[in-house]
Amino acid sequence: MTRVLSGAILLAFAITMVWFAPAPFFLIVAEILLVVACTEYVGLARASGLQIPANVSIAAAVVTCAAFAGVSISGPPLLALDVVLMTALVTLGAVSLVEWRGGKDAVAAAATAIFPVIYLALPIGAMVAIREARGPNALFLLMLTVFASDTAQYYSGRAFGRRPLAPAVSPKKTIEGAVGGFICGAIVLSVVGTWWLPGPPVWLRMLLGVAIVALGIAGDLFESMLKRSAGVKDSSALIPGHGGILDRIDALLFAAPIYYVVLKYV
Repeated sequence: MTRVLSGAILLAFAITMVWFAPAPFFLIVAEILLVVACTEYVGLARASGLQIPANVSIAAAVVTCAAFAGVSISGPPLLALDVVLMTALVTLGAVSLVEWRGGKDAVAAAATAIFPVIYLALPIGAMVAIREARGPNALFLLMLTVFASDTAQYYSGRAFGRRPLAPAVSPKKTIEGAVGGFICGAIVLSVVGTWWLPGPPVWLRMLLGVAIVALGIAGDLFESMLKRSAGVKDSSALIPGHGGILDRIDALLFAAPIYYVVLKYV
């Protein structure tokens, strides 16, 4: 019951924010979620034995997200994203240098500090930019495709699952479940996209749906890999019955970039 109730609250919150929140408020909410996700990532890194300059990494991610959110899909950049990225990378490299105390973990520590900018800030910023440039319907179509695919994977896996998809990372995921997710994701994006993303032809929407599902599965497995390496079940206990923010957006983190690229260049 707790899982169902918290899931319903999450869904209502997501719908309200995507469809009705003013653009500045939506960006603020996205940045808050980013800070929470970064905090969970820092916890995973430290549980894996990796030191990370948490405050600097989170600040760099927040600024990068804001810069990316100011990029228009249909026009020139509104903020100097390239300057922000280069500054963030140089700053994080310098901080890693100052904080290093010897040992053989210099490469891992530096990469861990920089990674939130790439793994978290850019995809979340891309989703804000999609909403701003193409409207709430375009962003919600991405979210709906991922949600429908996840649901189909779960029920297809329970009904028909026999062969594990990635046993070393997530033993419960099956090939049969993934197939159900691919079918459902392609159908949702191609059909609902008739109204919410009418520009691309049907065949391209179907291919995009397949790509989103594939990358969503990869994002889910990637976060599972991080948790398994850290020896934890969930990224946090923030959401009763659902884990943390990273556990809820892991698929979107990999799916959003390709969706952004297709909308901008295709």
